[in-house]
Amino acid sequence: MKEFLNGRVKVKTGDLTKEDVDAIVNAANSSLLGGGGVDGAIHRAGGCAIYDECEAIRRTRYPQGLPTGKAVLTTGGNLPVKYVIHTVGPIFKRNDPQMPLLLAACYHNSLSLAAEHHLSSIAFPAISTGVYGYPKSEAAVVASTAVREFLQNAPTADTIREVRFVFFSAIDEEEFLKNQRF
Repeated sequence: MKEFLNGRVKVKTGDLTKEDVDAIVNAANSSLLGGGGVDGAIHRAGGCAIYDECEAIRRTRYPQGLPTGKAVLTTGGNLPVKYVIHTVGPIFKRNDPQMPLLLAACYHNSLSLAAEHHLSSIAFPAISTGVYGYPKSEAAVVASTAVREFLQNAPTADTIREVRFVFFSAIDEEEFLKNQRF
């Protein structure tokens, strides 16, 4: 495990659904009702409680689906965490200047929600780098910059003592480490 920003940021390979943190972040689709990859793994491991809360959020707050970059919080269900923060990353389009802004919003809004709920630890997957096609090297720059800026500048950031980046494979972790901006 590599550490940055005086140990406040940790980078590792592992299973996000088994992390011992207050909240994990779900790279969700806009339906919030499960999917493949990280989203499917979280819904499978977390059980019905997460699905039920996501369904209620869709019915009451986001009937058209959670917009890209926004974040919402649900229970952790059967997971070893208190909460799951769901965020929708952008589907990558080359030469679209909105891509980095939308991806950074996923990290910023997830961290803001964690701070708002007085959470001290949070773990992120590599948002948008799977089927959404965001290049891993570019995503690493955006994600690490967004987290660093939040931890250095947000007035409520001091409640968050640890941010983890948990990668599915060592190759993904290595790519992140080569391109991070901590």
